Amino acid sequence: MEVLELLRINLLSPMVLAFALGIVATLVRSDLKLPDELYTTLSIYLLLAIGLKGGIALAETSLAVFWAPALATFLLGVIIPIIAYIVARRIGKLSVADAAALAAHYGSVSAVTFAASQTFLDAIGIRYEGFMPALVAILEVPAIVIALLIAQVAGGQQGGDWQKAIYELITSKSILLLVGGMIIGWLTGPRGGKEVAPLFLDLFKGALTFFLLELGMVAARRFRDLPGAGLFLLGFGIIMPIVNGLLGVLFGHWAGLSLGGSTILGVLAASASYIAAPAAVRIALPQANPGFYLTAALGITFPFNLAIGLPLYYTLATWITGGA
Repeated sequence: MEVLELLRINLLSPMVLAFALGIVATLVRSDLKLPDELYTTLSIYLLLAIGLKGGIALAETSLAVFWAPALATFLLGVIIPIIAYIVARRIGKLSVADAAALAAHYGSVSAVTFAASQTFLDAIGIRYEGFMPALVAILEVPAIVIALLIAQVAGGQQGGDWQKAIYELITSKSILLLVGGMIIGWLTGPRGGKEVAPLFLDLFKGALTFFLLELGMVAARRFRDLPGAGLFLLGFGIIMPIVNGLLGVLFGHWAGLSLGGSTILGVLAASASYIAAPAAVRIALPQANPGFYLTAALGITFPFNLAIGLPLYYTLATWITGGA
């Protein structure tokens, strides 16, 4: 399938169009706004649904099949924040705290971008391993911990409590819902999946569309910070995901994942966290500038990945895997 056709399919999906609608609503100063309670409920629903689906698939997956992708994902969680920190410090000339904050966000993962990648692959008829949601949980924590430790060793952590931040990260709703949902799905297996399918499987794409409508409005509000962010942050928010996405695809291919699985691991590596990472960074690195890490993750990288990144990483995976 040609790149332009992939781009057309992705841009004309209900999820991406809902995200664009949210951006437009904010730019024209519409009074459209989802209730805060609904936004929170949707985020809880999506995280739990992703965990459940991964656990159900994991129940039917042998360790011999899963260990290599799990190891590859963990290694990405260690390597990516180190690369991001070095780039932010040496090229961007950012402070230790700001560089570590960016590293935490870009080493971690966006569960919503992951869900969008599954929808994109479903739309073009590409299959992928069912245990991919388990890799989301594996990638969520290590990168943030590595970034906070870098800041601690480099002397940039001043006035923050990185140990408390790690505890808050591990007990955060995103980790609890992903891991807890995965355990529930693993224990109950396909039988349990059938019992909750009408809510957690059949309605998933509709809920994701609703959530992306709200994220479009949130992202548009970060656009006003772009002029102050500078050219480095704009380049970082686009080039870093491409580099990370390429690494993810390569690691996925080496770990024996299919074309679809390698694409999704590329998406996971390319995405930037805006749920778990900000909470941990606010506690451990209070001196880090939110205008940098939130603008880059949510105002630059998330829209880029949603509109262009998904077909791009699939194309890279096709070249690397030979379309297998």
